[in-house]
Amino acid sequence: MQKLIRSALEARKNSYSPYSGYSVGAAILCKDGRIFTGCNIENASYGATMCAERTALFTAVAAGHRDFEAIAIVGGKENEADLPYPCGICRQVLSEFCGRDFKVIVAKSINAFEEHTLGSLLPYSFSL
Repeated sequence: MQKLIRSALEARKNSYSPYSGYSVGAAILCKDGRIFTGCNIENASYGATMCAERTALFTAVAAGHRDFEAIAIVGGKENEADLPYPCGICRQVLSEFCGRDFKVIVAKSINAFEEHTLGSLLPYSFSL
């Protein structure tokens, strides 16, 4: 999990977050071992903003991947103690491709993190 968190920390460096100041990076682990990363990209029209989690997932899906094990999400403002939990939209989008046991790691650093399952974060997802 440390490699996944490190990848998310590196992705966070590319965050474009001039409006909120809340930089986020994400790294999703495919079952074949590949890691895809993403960062949040804000827009003056907040509805057009893309979260780091969806950026990472969509990049992986666009590259032909559909089987995932875990995602690490790092972010926040300087000196903020809160962990960067995925928003409701990201939870629902992850549920489209990931099962209830999919690991969601929220972290501030390599040593400050929590691990959850997608099912515990979104117990009643919409599905086919």
